Amino acid sequence: MFIDTHTHLFSDSFEEDRDQTVQRAIASGVEKLLLPNIDILTIDSMNELVASYPSNCYAMMGLHPGHVKEDWKEQLTIIEKHLFSSKYIAVGEIGMDLFWDKTFQKEQADAFVQQVKWAKELKLPIVIHARDAFQEIFDIVDDLIDENLTGIFHCFTGNIDEANHILKYKNFKLGIGGVLTYKKAELDKVLSQISIEHLVLETDSPYLPPVPFRGKRNESSYLLHIAEKLAEVYQITLKEVEDITTKNALEIFNLGEN
Repeated sequence: MFIDTHTHLFSDSFEEDRDQTVQRAIASGVEKLLLPNIDILTIDSMNELVASYPSNCYAMMGLHPGHVKEDWKEQLTIIEKHLFSSKYIAVGEIGMDLFWDKTFQKEQADAFVQQVKWAKELKLPIVIHARDAFQEIFDIVDDLIDENLTGIFHCFTGNIDEANHILKYKNFKLGIGGVLTYKKAELDKVLSQISIEHLVLETDSPYLPPVPFRGKRNESSYLLHIAEKLAEVYQITLKEVEDITTKNALEIFNLGEN
Protein backbone atom coordinates (compact mmCIF):
# COMPACT_ATOMS: atom_id res chain seq x y z
CA MET A 1 0.00 0.00 0.00
CA PHE A 2 1.21 3.46 -0.94
CA ILE A 3 0.00 6.65 0.71
CA ASP A 4 -0.40 9.95 -1.13
CA THR A 5 0.21 12.30 1.78
CA HIS A 6 -0.88 15.43 -0.12
CA THR A 7 -3.57 15.53 -2.79
CA HIS A 8 -6.32 18.05 -3.58
CA LEU A 9 -8.75 15.56 -5.10
CA PHE A 10 -11.65 17.71 -3.91
CA SER A 11 -10.63 20.58 -6.19
CA ASP A 12 -12.61 21.71 -9.23
CA SER A 13 -9.96 20.10 -11.46
CA PHE A 14 -11.56 16.72 -10.69
CA GLU A 15 -15.17 17.86 -11.04
CA GLU A 16 -15.84 15.67 -14.08
CA ASP A 17 -14.12 12.45 -13.00
CA ARG A 18 -13.44 12.55 -9.26
CA ASP A 19 -14.74 9.04 -8.54
CA GLN A 20 -12.81 7.55 -11.45
CA THR A 21 -9.65 9.32 -10.27
CA VAL A 22 -10.00 7.90 -6.76
CA GLN A 23 -10.64 4.45 -8.19
CA ARG A 24 -7.55 4.68 -10.41
CA ALA A 25 -5.46 5.55 -7.37
CA ILE A 26 -6.79 2.63 -5.35
CA ALA A 27 -6.33 0.24 -8.26
CA SER A 28 -2.70 1.35 -8.61
CA GLY A 29 -2.01 0.58 -4.95
CA VAL A 30 -2.31 4.14 -3.64
CA GLU A 31 -4.95 3.25 -1.09
CA LYS A 32 -4.80 6.18 1.32
CA LEU A 33 -5.29 9.74 0.09
CA LEU A 34 -4.60 12.58 2.52
CA LEU A 35 -6.42 15.82 1.75
CA PRO A 36 -5.03 19.22 2.86
CA ASN A 37 -7.60 21.99 3.09
CA ILE A 38 -7.13 25.30 1.27
CA ASP A 39 -9.62 27.80 2.72
CA ILE A 40 -13.21 28.00 3.97
CA LEU A 41 -14.59 27.46 0.45
CA THR A 42 -13.00 24.02 0.11
CA ILE A 43 -14.13 22.55 3.44
CA ASP A 44 -17.46 21.13 2.28
CA SER A 45 -16.16 19.50 -0.90
CA MET A 46 -13.24 17.99 1.04
CA ASN A 47 -15.47 16.59 3.76
CA GLU A 48 -17.89 15.21 1.17
CA LEU A 49 -15.04 13.28 -0.45
CA VAL A 50 -14.05 11.80 2.91
CA ALA A 51 -17.66 10.79 3.54
CA SER A 52 -17.75 9.02 0.16
CA TYR A 53 -14.47 7.16 0.76
CA PRO A 54 -14.05 6.83 4.55
CA SER A 55 -11.51 4.00 4.23
CA ASN A 56 -9.35 5.85 1.72
CA CYS A 57 -9.64 9.62 2.16
CA TYR A 58 -8.56 11.56 5.23
CA ALA A 59 -8.98 15.30 5.74
CA MET A 60 -6.78 17.99 7.24
CA MET A 61 -7.93 21.42 8.34
CA GLY A 62 -6.05 24.66 7.78
CA LEU A 63 -5.72 27.91 5.84
CA HIS A 64 -3.27 27.82 2.91
CA PRO A 65 -0.83 30.76 3.05
CA GLY A 66 -1.69 31.77 -0.50
CA HIS A 67 -5.24 32.38 0.70
CA VAL A 68 -4.29 34.60 3.63
CA LYS A 69 -5.85 37.89 2.54
CA GLU A 70 -7.77 40.77 4.15
CA ASP A 71 -10.32 38.36 5.65
CA TRP A 72 -7.75 35.95 7.15
CA LYS A 73 -8.97 36.39 10.73
CA GLU A 74 -12.56 35.61 9.76
CA GLN A 75 -11.37 32.57 7.81
CA LEU A 76 -9.34 31.33 10.78
CA THR A 77 -12.36 31.69 13.08
CA ILE A 78 -14.33 29.31 10.87
CA ILE A 79 -11.40 26.93 10.45
CA GLU A 80 -10.89 26.84 14.22
CA LYS A 81 -14.52 25.79 14.74
CA HIS A 82 -14.15 22.92 12.30
CA LEU A 83 -10.78 21.86 13.67
CA PHE A 84 -11.95 21.65 17.26
CA SER A 85 -15.36 20.10 16.55
CA SER A 86 -14.56 17.36 14.02
CA LYS A 87 -11.92 14.69 13.46
CA TYR A 88 -9.02 15.73 11.25
CA ILE A 89 -5.67 13.99 10.83
CA ALA A 90 -3.54 17.15 10.66
CA VAL A 91 -3.49 20.93 10.57
CA GLY A 92 -2.77 21.80 6.97
CA GLU A 93 -2.04 23.10 4.52
CA ILE A 94 -0.37 25.93 6.43
CA GLY A 95 2.87 27.88 6.17
CA MET A 96 4.21 30.79 4.14
CA ASP A 97 4.48 31.52 0.41
CA LEU A 98 6.50 34.57 -0.61
CA PHE A 99 6.95 33.55 -4.24
CA TRP A 100 4.01 35.33 -5.81
CA ASP A 101 3.14 38.08 -3.36
CA LYS A 102 4.62 39.45 -0.13
CA THR A 103 1.73 41.83 0.55
CA PHE A 104 0.43 39.72 3.43
CA GLN A 105 3.75 38.40 4.72
CA LYS A 106 3.09 39.43 8.33
CA GLU A 107 -0.45 38.06 8.18
CA GLN A 108 0.85 34.77 6.73
CA ALA A 109 3.30 34.51 9.62
CA ASP A 110 0.62 35.31 12.21
CA ALA A 111 -1.81 32.78 10.68
CA PHE A 112 0.91 30.15 10.63
CA VAL A 113 1.81 30.71 14.29
CA GLN A 114 -1.82 30.48 15.36
CA GLN A 115 -2.42 27.25 13.47
CA VAL A 116 0.79 25.69 14.81
CA LYS A 117 -0.41 26.46 18.33
CA TRP A 118 -3.74 24.75 17.60
CA ALA A 119 -1.89 21.70 16.31
CA LYS A 120 0.19 21.51 19.47
CA GLU A 121 -2.93 21.84 21.62
CA LEU A 122 -4.66 19.04 19.71
CA LYS A 123 -1.45 16.99 19.34
CA LEU A 124 -1.91 16.89 15.56
CA PRO A 125 0.86 17.01 12.95
CA ILE A 126 1.19 20.05 10.71
CA VAL A 127 1.65 20.08 6.93
CA ILE A 128 3.83 23.02 5.94
CA HIS A 129 3.77 24.85 2.63
CA ALA A 130 7.12 26.64 2.29
CA ARG A 131 7.82 28.53 -0.90
CA ASP A 132 10.58 31.13 -0.92
CA ALA A 133 10.08 31.22 2.84
CA PHE A 134 12.27 28.59 4.48
CA GLN A 135 14.06 31.04 6.78
CA GLU A 136 10.83 32.77 7.81
CA ILE A 137 9.29 29.39 8.65
CA PHE A 138 12.41 28.15 10.41
CA ASP A 139 12.37 31.25 12.62
CA ILE A 140 8.83 30.40 13.73
CA VAL A 141 9.26 26.65 14.12
CA ASP A 142 12.58 27.05 15.97
CA ASP A 143 10.67 29.08 18.54
CA LEU A 144 7.67 26.76 18.84
CA ILE A 145 9.25 23.31 18.48
CA ASP A 146 8.66 20.79 21.27
CA GLU A 147 7.68 17.13 21.63
CA ASN A 148 4.08 17.94 20.62
CA LEU A 149 5.05 19.44 17.26
CA THR A 150 5.37 16.99 14.39
CA GLY A 151 4.65 17.10 10.69
CA ILE A 152 5.66 17.30 7.06
CA PHE A 153 7.48 19.92 5.00
CA HIS A 154 5.28 19.44 1.95
CA CYS A 155 6.71 19.55 -1.57
CA PHE A 156 10.28 19.79 -0.33
CA THR A 157 12.57 21.21 -3.02
CA GLY A 158 15.23 22.81 -0.82
CA ASN A 159 18.97 22.35 -0.54
CA ILE A 160 20.88 20.07 1.82
CA ASP A 161 21.27 22.76 4.50
CA GLU A 162 17.50 23.32 4.54
CA ALA A 163 16.90 19.57 4.66
CA ASN A 164 19.27 19.17 7.60
CA HIS A 165 17.61 22.06 9.45
CA ILE A 166 14.25 20.29 9.13
CA LEU A 167 15.68 16.95 10.23
CA LYS A 168 17.00 18.54 13.42
CA TYR A 169 13.35 18.88 14.45
CA LYS A 170 13.39 15.04 14.74
CA ASN A 171 9.64 14.51 14.35
CA PHE A 172 9.34 15.98 10.85
CA LYS A 173 9.50 14.34 7.42
CA LEU A 174 10.05 15.72 3.93
CA GLY A 175 7.19 15.36 1.44
CA ILE A 176 8.60 14.29 -1.93
CA GLY A 177 6.57 14.72 -5.11
CA GLY A 178 6.82 15.04 -8.86
CA VAL A 179 9.62 17.61 -8.75
CA LEU A 180 11.96 14.70 -7.96
CA THR A 181 11.49 13.51 -11.56
CA TYR A 182 12.47 16.90 -13.07
CA LYS A 183 16.12 16.84 -14.19
CA LYS A 184 16.75 20.55 -13.69
CA ALA A 185 15.46 20.44 -10.10
CA GLU A 186 18.39 18.25 -9.03
CA LEU A 187 16.42 17.18 -5.96
CA ASP A 188 17.84 13.68 -6.35
CA LYS A 189 21.30 15.03 -5.47
CA VAL A 190 19.97 16.48 -2.22
CA LEU A 191 18.04 13.36 -1.24
CA SER A 192 21.04 11.12 -1.90
CA GLN A 193 22.70 12.87 1.07
CA ILE A 194 19.95 11.98 3.56
CA SER A 195 18.21 8.76 4.54
CA ILE A 196 14.95 7.65 2.94
CA GLU A 197 13.78 7.13 6.53
CA HIS A 198 13.04 10.87 6.55
CA LEU A 199 10.70 10.89 3.54
CA VAL A 200 7.03 10.47 2.65
CA LEU A 201 5.47 10.45 -0.83
CA GLU A 202 2.95 12.93 -2.23
CA THR A 203 1.56 14.15 -5.53
CA ASP A 204 0.11 17.60 -4.69
CA SER A 205 -2.38 16.77 -7.43
CA PRO A 206 -3.67 18.37 -9.59
CA TYR A 207 -0.34 20.24 -9.53
CA LEU A 208 3.29 19.24 -10.24
CA PRO A 209 2.76 16.06 -12.28
CA PRO A 210 5.78 13.78 -12.52
CA VAL A 211 7.55 12.82 -15.70
CA PRO A 212 6.09 11.58 -18.09
CA PHE A 213 2.92 13.57 -17.36
CA ARG A 214 4.33 17.11 -17.23
CA GLY A 215 1.90 19.60 -18.65
CA LYS A 216 -1.09 17.46 -17.74
CA ARG A 217 -3.30 17.29 -14.67
CA ASN A 218 -1.63 15.36 -11.87
CA GLU A 219 -3.48 12.63 -9.95
CA SER A 220 -2.76 10.24 -7.10
CA SER A 221 -2.21 7.16 -9.27
CA TYR A 222 0.91 8.90 -10.64
CA LEU A 223 2.54 8.48 -7.22
CA LEU A 224 4.10 5.27 -8.53
CA HIS A 225 6.33 7.27 -10.89
CA ILE A 226 7.68 9.26 -7.95
CA ALA A 227 8.25 6.06 -5.98
CA GLU A 228 10.11 4.51 -8.91
CA LYS A 229 12.42 7.52 -9.13
CA LEU A 230 13.04 7.33 -5.38
CA ALA A 231 13.96 3.65 -5.73
CA GLU A 232 16.45 4.69 -8.40
CA VAL A 233 17.96 7.41 -6.20
CA TYR A 234 18.50 5.05 -3.26
CA GLN A 235 19.21 1.98 -5.39
CA ILE A 236 16.59 -0.08 -3.55
CA THR A 237 13.48 -1.92 -4.67
CA LEU A 238 10.08 -0.33 -5.22
CA LYS A 239 8.76 -2.56 -2.42
CA GLU A 240 11.31 -1.09 -0.03
CA VAL A 241 10.26 2.44 -1.00
CA GLU A 242 6.64 1.43 -0.42
CA ASP A 243 7.34 -0.12 2.98
CA ILE A 244 9.46 2.73 4.31
CA THR A 245 7.39 5.68 3.09
CA THR A 246 4.10 4.07 4.09
CA LYS A 247 5.40 3.35 7.59
CA ASN A 248 6.57 6.96 7.89
CA ALA A 249 3.20 8.34 6.79
CA LEU A 250 1.23 6.06 9.10
CA GLU A 251 3.35 7.18 12.04
CA ILE A 252 3.34 10.91 11.33
CA PHE A 253 -0.42 11.04 10.74
CA ASN A 254 -1.21 8.49 13.47
CA LEU A 255 -3.35 6.48 11.07
CA GLY A 256 -2.57 3.12 12.64
CA GLU A 257 -5.02 0.53 11.35
CA ASN A 258 -7.50 3.12 10.04
